[in-house]
Amino acid sequence: MSDMSVQSLFSVKGKVALVTGGSRGIGEMIAAGLLANGAKVYISARKAQACDEAAKRLMDNYGGECISIPANVADIDGIEALVAEITKREKYVDILINNAGVSWGAPIEEFPEIGWDKVMDTNVKGVFFLTQKLLPLLQARASKDNTSRIVNIGSIDGIGTPSFETYSYGPSKAAVHSLTKVLAGRLASRHIIVNAIAPGPFPTWMLSTGVGGGGDVDNTDWETVGRMNPSGRVGTPEDIAGLALYLCSRAGAFTVGEVITCDGGSLLK
Repeated sequence: MSDMSVQSLFSVKGKVALVTGGSRGIGEMIAAGLLANGAKVYISARKAQACDEAAKRLMDNYGGECISIPANVADIDGIEALVAEITKREKYVDILINNAGVSWGAPIEEFPEIGWDKVMDTNVKGVFFLTQKLLPLLQARASKDNTSRIVNIGSIDGIGTPSFETYSYGPSKAAVHSLTKVLAGRLASRHIIVNAIAPGPFPTWMLSTGVGGGGDVDNTDWETVGRMNPSGRVGTPEDIAGLALYLCSRAGAFTVGEVITCDGGSLLK
């Protein structure tokens, strides 16, 4: 008889996970959800101090084991260094959350080439090459009944038209959604399930810079931002972590190549 309990369906206990861009924002929220439910979590971010501090903060709040490996996943050297460090420590990785992302805002007349290169390198190229380099660990203990998972973090800006002048960001996230389907089709037979989440408004550094909060997450007026959403609020850690847990657990094992919005209805208004 199959175990239909929530504890069994949504369990990530004993799994090994890597969350890129895990030192703040949506990455930290997903890392928290995995940690709180018994996964061993590695987080990476470009800034070493912020990454180390986040790992300590996550363990203080949620227990478990969270390990900081600072890395820049926008270039191959950074990706290879990250994978080498994890390979030293682990024989397998069960879950990869490709969350690291950047944006660039400027009026159309002034938008610079670096605003394309930096965004596409981090948001698209980085996702592909980290997945490629991590395949040996992702395949190491993957089987038909115990599939490894990749969750790519896209954006509703890759589906609808962004409200800000971030000309490369939306296209980069649309590319992430497309790449998700391409990878899902290729890797399902290797017992690696790939999906994407397209978040809407969450109280993050990135959105704070867009709505005039200057990146000060704690002092941004999220109430006002939330009122523009059909749900009347911005997202919470529970919202994004809950969806990630579904996609990383037995519950989501037959959901393949999907791009699932998590936006409180933003795209529908």
